[in-house]
Amino acid sequence: MYSSCGPTAKEKEEKRITDSIKVADCIAMVQAEQQRIGDSVTKAMEEKRKSDSISHEDSVKKHLIKPRKAEMKMQEMKKMKKTKKTK
Repeated sequence: MYSSCGPTAKEKEEKRITDSIKVADCIAMVQAEQQRIGDSVTKAMEEKRKSDSISHEDSVKKHLIKPRKAEMKMQEMKKMKKTKKTK
């Protein structure tokens, strides 16, 4: 007479598969959360950049600060084009 102790090979295999699926699900959930956080950070950075740009532009218009060098060059180039057209 034989009596077995513990799970059969088939039960062990089913448990291994079930555990594998659980681990894969957990990994997918963590990756999804990381993606969500990354997207949120990217969105916040974009909104901050826009806000800073608007604030900078407003400060320049109010003559609280000088325009950036690149902006100054663009304004000078526009003035030069206008003067060429009028000549």
